[in-house]
Order: sequence, then structure tokens, then C-alpha cells
Amino acid sequence: MKTVKAVILAGGFGKRLRPLTDEMPKPMIEVLNLPIIEWQIKWLASNGIKEFIICVGYLKEHIINHIGSGSRLGVKVGYAVEEEPLGTGGALKNAEGLLSGQKEFFMVNGDILTNLDPKMLRDSGSSHSLALVPLRSPYGVVEVDKNAKVLGFVEKPRIKDKWINAGVYHFESEIFSYLPDSGNIEVTALPALAKEGKLKSALYEDVFWRSIDSHKDIEEAAKEMQAAHIS
Repeated sequence: MKTVKAVILAGGFGKRLRPLTDEMPKPMIEVLNLPIIEWQIKWLASNGIKEFIICVGYLKEHIINHIGSGSRLGVKVGYAVEEEPLGTGGALKNAEGLLSGQKEFFMVNGDILTNLDPKMLRDSGSSHSLALVPLRSPYGVVEVDKNAKVLGFVEKPRIKDKWINAGVYHFESEIFSYLPDSGNIEVTALPALAKEGKLKSALYEDVFWRSIDSHKDIEEAAKEMQAAHIS
């Protein structure tokens, strides 16, 4: 795959993960002894992406000091700094200057772990695309027949006819004309692109994907990554 840059959104507060995030930004939380953001760089680098822009804000020094220039990980890293919270859309717009001359790029939320293949996003047939994964039920599901007889139990199954945003995107430079100076891309640019028929998706049915939103997610992600032999 031709090398393109990837933007990692890593500026949020991570309030739901306090007290861990009182002293470190969410992307620096460790899963299997590595920070989330380092897992992300390793994953994307293994898919041919070697240049990164990290959008930092809250407790940014922790990320900058750990990742640095990226040379330790065999990549190149630059930083777009938010002096105040800008939301996901504003954070990307704040990085526009560092993406000048880039016809296309990837963007990743800084709190997800996955092994999905980003090439599928580029092959979607659209200038702008997002990765979708099956909705995971937060509860165990009881299977019953038409007479309400209990047939069995399934723990937190994937609901494969419902899809959620995986927080991985492929955009072309046109996206900047849709972005707010401050605000979330999920409620500004993405609905506008969808309304104009300019947004497609890539469906990832059987990949590892986990968003780190709670303390329990950290433990469960570690178990799932070990089971999937992700290293």
C-alpha cells in the first residue's frame, strides 16, 4: 500500500477512566504493558503507514515524551497541539497545516485497539470512508424458541445486522471544508458528507476491535488480544 499519513486523535480528557486519567492522557493507558497509542502506531506501521500526526492536548507531554519523533518505532511523528479542547472535528482541522500536500490520509480515534486492514477503507470507492464493526451487546443474551423455552445463553454476542463506527477513517483533503473550528466530526462533517452521498463504509465482520471507555475495557481488551495472538 502506498504510504500515506495517519492522524491519531489523542487530545481528550478520558473522564470515564479517572483516576487513571488524572495523571496521564487516555492514549497512554497501558494494555498488555504497552500504551494504547503505541499499539496503534505498531498496527498502522504493519500496514505500511510510516508517517503520523498526533493531535495532542490534555497532558500532552506524556505522549510527546514517550513517542517523540517516532524513530524508536521506525516511523516519523509530528504533533498538532490543541491549546483548548476542540472536539474531534476541530482537532483534525487544527492539523490541516501538517497535512498540506496530502491528497489522502487516515484518521484514528486515540482510544481504540484493532487489527483491521485499513486498505479496505481506501478501496471503498469513495473519497471518504469509515470503518464499521458489528455492535457488541453489553449484556449476555438468552436464546429462546417460539414457545419461550430457553435454548441457551450467549455472553455479549456481536449483533451482526447492526453496525457501529469503529473510529477509523480514510479521508481526502476535501474533508477540511466540512470541518468545524470546534466540535465533533460525528455530528458535523460526517452527517453532512452522508447527506451529500459522499461517505461510504467498509464492513469488518470478523476482526478484533475494542474501544477503551472504562476500567473493565482495559482488562477485557488484554484478554481478547492474547486470545487473538496480537502482539
